[in-house]
Amino acid sequence: MRPFLSALLALIPLLVEGQGQPVWPVLKPSNQKEALPGTKLLEAEGDLSIKMVEGIDQFLDAEIAAAMKRRGDHGGTREELARKLGLPRDSRPKGNAFLYVSSKRGPYAKGSKFSVHRIRWKAFGAVEAAGLLLEPVGEPLMDLIVLPEAGHSPEQSCGIKAMGDDFKSLPHAGRLAALGCRVIVPVLIDRGERHAMPTREWLHRSAWELGRTLAGYEVHKVLAAVDCLKHSQGGKARKIGIIGWGEGGRLALYAAALDERIDGAVVSGYFGPRELVWDEPADRTVFGLLDGHSDAEIARLLSPRLLLIERGRCPSYGFRLGVDGLPERLNRGAGKRGKPGRLLVHTPEQELEEFAVVAKDGAGSVELLGDGSLDRGVGAVLLDRLGIRLGEGSSPEFEKMDLPGDQVRELVKERQSEQVAALDRHNQWALIDSERVRDELFGGVNTNSVEEFQKSTRALREKFSKEVIGEFASLQTLSEPRPRTRALQEGPKTISYEVVLDVHEDVFAYGILTLPKDLKLDGKERRPVVVCQHGLEGRPQDTVGEPSHHYYKAFATRLAERGFITFSPQNIYLGHDLFRILQFKANAVGCTLFSVMVPQHRQITNWLADLPFVDSERIGFYGLSYGGKSAMRIPPLVDRYCLSICSADFNEWIWKNAATDSLSARHSYANKGEYEIFEFDLGNTFNYYEMAALICPRPFMVERGHFDGVAPDRTVAYEYAKVRFLYAAKLGLGDQTQIEWFVGPHTINGSKTYEFLHRHLKWSAPQ
Repeated sequence: MRPFLSALLALIPLLVEGQGQPVWPVLKPSNQKEALPGTKLLEAEGDLSIKMVEGIDQFLDAEIAAAMKRRGDHGGTREELARKLGLPRDSRPKGNAFLYVSSKRGPYAKGSKFSVHRIRWKAFGAVEAAGLLLEPVGEPLMDLIVLPEAGHSPEQSCGIKAMGDDFKSLPHAGRLAALGCRVIVPVLIDRGERHAMPTREWLHRSAWELGRTLAGYEVHKVLAAVDCLKHSQGGKARKIGIIGWGEGGRLALYAAALDERIDGAVVSGYFGPRELVWDEPADRTVFGLLDGHSDAEIARLLSPRLLLIERGRCPSYGFRLGVDGLPERLNRGAGKRGKPGRLLVHTPEQELEEFAVVAKDGAGSVELLGDGSLDRGVGAVLLDRLGIRLGEGSSPEFEKMDLPGDQVRELVKERQSEQVAALDRHNQWALIDSERVRDELFGGVNTNSVEEFQKSTRALREKFSKEVIGEFASLQTLSEPRPRTRALQEGPKTISYEVVLDVHEDVFAYGILTLPKDLKLDGKERRPVVVCQHGLEGRPQDTVGEPSHHYYKAFATRLAERGFITFSPQNIYLGHDLFRILQFKANAVGCTLFSVMVPQHRQITNWLADLPFVDSERIGFYGLSYGGKSAMRIPPLVDRYCLSICSADFNEWIWKNAATDSLSARHSYANKGEYEIFEFDLGNTFNYYEMAALICPRPFMVERGHFDGVAPDRTVAYEYAKVRFLYAAKLGLGDQTQIEWFVGPHTINGSKTYEFLHRHLKWSAPQ
């Protein structure tokens, strides 16, 4: 009997008192065959929501292809590359020097021609880099930094036997020391797993939100090592070179491009076209990489210094080649929560293709190695090209040094954990400091009057649009909308139409327009519109009727029953990995998902404003969850939205993305499966208060359930208090903003927000 009673009790909230009718609107398929007046009949079949996302995928592919065609035409600058990697935010210490990690036994290990020492050096902030220093017997010929693949320890590169015997494919730091070079081998973050995702991605997530990258952190460590090498040369001015393999090759390319003190570089196992950078692991992401900083364009920044590119020797990532000649993705999961990705292995033909972009300007300082040019090893070739002559027969065998295996492995593990913890601490410091940086950014805002406030925030709105959200030049001019519509559903008081609007080639907007049946379509009356935005994996249908009613309460239909016109757009966040990968495609050219959604909403609001029964001055936005994220980002950039309501999302957004402490673990995206959610440098520019400031002086409201798991009440209140202070205390607009707290979960409540809409859209509420 108890299960039956439980089931019966569960049904009670779904029934209208005494009528046995669902609480959601009862909608039936419409029998109308005509299009909405002034539009053509929509004849397209199939899943229009998925077709919209697929069309945007094609658009992004075309944008990436166009960026690849521009390679070499306008290379980015050294300063721009540093900014993209996040280097300007963290300064290196002056007068830096290596700190030898003491050992009573003397050197960590010893070969016949060199000794190995454990060292540390200050990198940035409170972060110390770590690695091994190989000192040759006698005066060094030159100084070298050797960067192995991220999966390998410095011990492996040096030939310490305890770490395994696979030395043939590694950069031979020990051999270079035996040739007479002083060699530094830094520790890189490995490819292990933390929080059900790659460790490198876990660190990169918080860094990315705070205007930094994991690659930038590791390049910082390399450049700090150059500082130490210069400091320790004692005025002897030895040449400095860098050799990198795999991930180390990537970092060597970046470091040599940025620091002109590096006389020559070898990049092995990395160089090639980057049009598939979006398909690589998350930590390979650089915002706007293909906009002036492809591998070839970065290589040109070394000129006239020496760059050697070693062909065809990539780390073995365990991939097999697919039908397109590229490695198939064998581990799409990348852990349970990480971004699906593959470390690209370029073919010799692809390496030649990228090299041709560098060489077309006659860049004689760049050389492609391979096919017999490496008889004495890549290190010897680098020394030779830098004018350092080696004697005949100076190709010593790679020397393996024995150390107690368990002891070394434990040390390597402990050192790796220390490096991870240090970068995590720096991210958390940057998170705390980001509020100060945002305050400085908004320090010039004038709140003496509403007019002065609007003038002083124009430049900030432009920065938000161009640098944070990102703009596609091709979407700044919208195509003719060519509206196509067809009747979809009818209720007792409403009728809904499916709508498709062209935005650009391959890009269209799709949604559901819901009209009150008592609305006159001949233009004799004009009513306000509420754009009702669904959340993650949602559809316009979810906001209209029964689907996902527990979240949306059919608010698009309920508002139409109150006399409003409503429009429910399909936004891009649909299709699981399909839409998430679109974020990385857009990031590759310095844009985001919202770089497409903002133009879509401009087209939607333009079309709505032109309808004869719409008041163009009264179009509001109301979004739930991911639709709440849209409510923070789209109205600041779409002028036709006269107000915005953020439901079930507003909180201290930067904390939610970047915090990794145990107290924040439940709410933070740093350890969740939404791997696309992070936005580059948002932490130092626009949190939710700052986004609300870009909406101001237009009305703005927050709808918040006490039991909404998005964030705790305290962070919601903390961030909203700043909004309230701006509107009420600074600008005297206290009646223009409001927050509703209600006892409930992640859902539309539809109480105070409805009153807010009636008041500010100037439409009388029903009795």
